[in-house]
Amino acid sequence: MPEYLCHVKAKCMNWRIITWFIGVSLLLVAALMGVSGVIAICTPGDESRIPLLFSAYLTGTVGFFPLIFVRKGMHRLSFREGNCIVVGAWLLACLFGMLPYLFYGGEFTPVNALFESISGFTTTGASILNDIESLPRGLQFWRISTAWVGGVGIVTLFSMLTRGADKSTLSGAEISNVARESFAGEKKGSFANRMFLTYIALTLVTLFSLRLTGMGWFDAATNAMSACSTCGFCTRNTSIAFYANPAAEVVLTVAMLAAGVHFGILFLTILRGKPRYIWKSEVIKVFLSLVAFAIVTITADLIVHGNYSSFVSALRDASFQVASISTTTGFATQDTTQWPPLSMAVLIVCSLICGCSGSTSGGIKIDRAILAAKGIHRKVKLTVDPNGIYFVRVDGHARTEEQVSDAYGYIFCYLLIVVVFAAVNIAFGLDFTTGVTASVACIGNVGPGFGDVGSMSNYAAFPAFLKATGMIEMLIGRLEIFPVLYLLRSIRNS
Repeated sequence: MPEYLCHVKAKCMNWRIITWFIGVSLLLVAALMGVSGVIAICTPGDESRIPLLFSAYLTGTVGFFPLIFVRKGMHRLSFREGNCIVVGAWLLACLFGMLPYLFYGGEFTPVNALFESISGFTTTGASILNDIESLPRGLQFWRISTAWVGGVGIVTLFSMLTRGADKSTLSGAEISNVARESFAGEKKGSFANRMFLTYIALTLVTLFSLRLTGMGWFDAATNAMSACSTCGFCTRNTSIAFYANPAAEVVLTVAMLAAGVHFGILFLTILRGKPRYIWKSEVIKVFLSLVAFAIVTITADLIVHGNYSSFVSALRDASFQVASISTTTGFATQDTTQWPPLSMAVLIVCSLICGCSGSTSGGIKIDRAILAAKGIHRKVKLTVDPNGIYFVRVDGHARTEEQVSDAYGYIFCYLLIVVVFAAVNIAFGLDFTTGVTASVACIGNVGPGFGDVGSMSNYAAFPAFLKATGMIEMLIGRLEIFPVLYLLRSIRNS
């Protein structure tokens, strides 16, 4: 075969196999709709049973269609095909995930239904609902389950059923390189297995711990799923403040911080009984140190400039809100828009950097921040001593110049997107505080910001266009920017 034909063949993607894998992901979504439908059936007077079951039927039919007419065969997935599967699966899951909301009606217009679906699957936790408690239990569970699946990753979840190279390619396309750097010797598929096992264990431990605090089984289950996915969806209008339960707040604070830590290290620490790993990790130590610093700063600010007369009350609220925002969960026990300016500024910084890679949190990630900071420090030392040989090391591993440049590039793109979408928000009528923090909250998958999108508010009043731009930001942030760019380039070159 001529060389140029080999080149063309190598560039072409197998769209049939891509369709097959996306069909499997839709079957997973349909199964979750079915589970939610069963919960609705078991709940007397639940009006969401028909919307959920009919949505499950439609989604399952569309997902099963490629499995009938497309043979998977022995084709080995390329990275480009894996990337298209990941982005395509996310987009279609969000699209079909809106069906239960749309068929139920109420506050769910087409735009609102899609917004709620994307917010759930991307674990953003931003909502358009003014009365969450009016939703029937089946739809409540569907809303939370989208977040729980989105936390671990749609493709990573169904790839658990796949073996060999395909599993490695799929998990490698969905789990970023920075998330696997702490386990450079592990296979991609093995790392995905460990993440999923840790995720289930953390959810179950949180569930039973919340039950011991006196929370009902349904609320304990949904709050545990939401905390471990760092989404922040809650079944109550006033979020966790509804329960006024200090013990539950402690459990959720620990769960959120654990979900913001690298799951591979949690696996070795908890499930393998090797606690030294968590104390050896420089990334986790920096993350927890910054969280502690933020808590101390906000506690002091609340006592001095807030309306807090009790140190315990200030520490309680500061600890919960810092854990919630720094892990991009978005649970709330207080209306943080009423806090002093310094406290709000600290929380905004927390919502930018956020948790560790390899966790369910969004944001820039503390790993990239450390890598970029050490890269800058290396540049300064080279300026002083051009003949010196300096390495950038994170967690004892030397990082290549390419990895440092990737961190720079990602942070630059991330902040550029924040600025562009903030400008769009302001141009379409939002005030400065709301426009900027809404942009930060959407791309970071945080949910609440400040101003009109504070911790006790929502996005219901946004015009349809700004809801659409918010959806785009949420997807870009959850997929960590580059897979979207890869897909656009692959489509252009195909």
